[in-house]
Amino acid sequence: MTKAEEYDKAWRMGFNGDFSLVDKIYHADYLAYDYRAGVEVNLEMDKVVIATLGENATQGKMRVIFEDSKFLCMERTFKSMRTGEPVFSIGIFTVTYLDGLIITAESAIENDAQDPSEGQDWNWEDYE
Repeated sequence: MTKAEEYDKAWRMGFNGDFSLVDKIYHADYLAYDYRAGVEVNLEMDKVVIATLGENATQGKMRVIFEDSKFLCMERTFKSMRTGEPVFSIGIFTVTYLDGLIITAESAIENDAQDPSEGQDWNWEDYE
């Protein structure tokens, strides 16, 4: 399994409340900066956010932009149903590794995007 596949699988499991793989792939000293909230976050804080999002959201397709042993950049898609109508988001996620474990992460997310599955070879039902 590639690092991107492992990351994707870990957070898909996390969306469903199982953080066992997340715990295995993150470094004990992991920290990230949440630009939306303006604060530094640790893994436990990330888990709370994902557990909350997972109640009303679906992760769609993941696309790798770049991957090697020290750095990963990917595009991830999301559909939220918290308002009753689908709201789509597309994010760019970057991850850096230390000793083979995730030590930092950053993301930039575009909310209220067009449905990223339109005209593509996948649909949301594939990921629900």
